[in-house]
Amino acid sequence: MKILLKLISLVGLAMSIFPPILFFLGKMELSSMKLWMGIGMVVWMISAPFWINKPSEQ
Repeated sequence: MKILLKLISLVGLAMSIFPPILFFLGKMELSSMKLWMGIGMVVWMISAPFWINKPSEQ
């Protein structure tokens, strides 16, 4: 479960990082960039607290 949460968090983080790069390169419009960044932010904020700063299960 923890690995799945990490994967979801990283996808959300990528959705927050790549749209501004695509916008800068002229491959994405401003409204689309804002939408994808907003979705990525929500995904990251919901999924990351469940695994960050938790002891690892070994």
